[in-house]
Amino acid sequence: MSVEEKGYFTEENSVEVVTSRNVNARDARLKQVMEVVTRKLHEAVKELEPTQDEWMEAIFFLTRTGHTCTDWRQEFILLSDVLGVSMLVDAINNRKPSGASESTVLGPFHVADAPELPMGANICLDQKGEDMVISGRILDTDGRPIENAVLDVWQANDEGFYDVQQKGIQPDFNLRGVFRTGKDGHYWFRAVKPKYYPIPDDGPVGQLLGALSRHPYRPAHLHYIIKADGFETLTTHIFDPDDPYIRSDAVFGVKESLLAEFRLTNDPARAKDLGFRGPFWKVEHDFVLAPERKRN
Repeated sequence: MSVEEKGYFTEENSVEVVTSRNVNARDARLKQVMEVVTRKLHEAVKELEPTQDEWMEAIFFLTRTGHTCTDWRQEFILLSDVLGVSMLVDAINNRKPSGASESTVLGPFHVADAPELPMGANICLDQKGEDMVISGRILDTDGRPIENAVLDVWQANDEGFYDVQQKGIQPDFNLRGVFRTGKDGHYWFRAVKPKYYPIPDDGPVGQLLGALSRHPYRPAHLHYIIKADGFETLTTHIFDPDDPYIRSDAVFGVKESLLAEFRLTNDPARAKDLGFRGPFWKVEHDFVLAPERKRN
């Protein structure tokens, strides 16, 4: 029986009829994707039995999502984030060997070409916020330090905004920097304690969260991209475990292994050495890089 003769569409055989039309697809991966997506979508429709009005509202929701996208805002990525799909794709594509640090989503506020700074530099350029010092080691899975590892770090300020969100208010490259480890694999830099913040919630995705009685907040965190020759690149965060949203991140980015201890420290002598005005936050967190996988 040819593709055209497969059969007429019925509620019972809908998947078979639709997927049979794709039998001559030139791209095998595309064919596989469309077969799975068609099957799962038809299963959902059959289980939910939406009314015509409900189905049209779903179409209109996706239309509004598309209309909200601009050169600097991707509402579909935001939708993927709040559905947990972004984190699932990240997990599938970043399976790590035992002992290696876990990844999480990149986020939308990374900026290329942040300045490379001397170890220990203060990435807070406007002196606003609660002082913080962050340190740790970059190690391999055998516990050996990795020399010449490059850390690209960035964070929101104490009001929950990144520099790119406050042009003219925050200095360019505020709370961003690139650092390079020495032979001991040690890193450290100064910053300010970040704050939780909402993802953009003024569009269709925010309306969906509201309808589901879900908040739009991400818990306070610092971003890292860590690269070293011979190792897999690690894109990850560290989180404040005492943040009020630590167990309900709007984009599901928190993993238990990424919780770091944020300790408030009252040490006047050390504060003076660091150039801080008084008590400061201290964070120590090591990262373990997975060896680079051989490509076929």
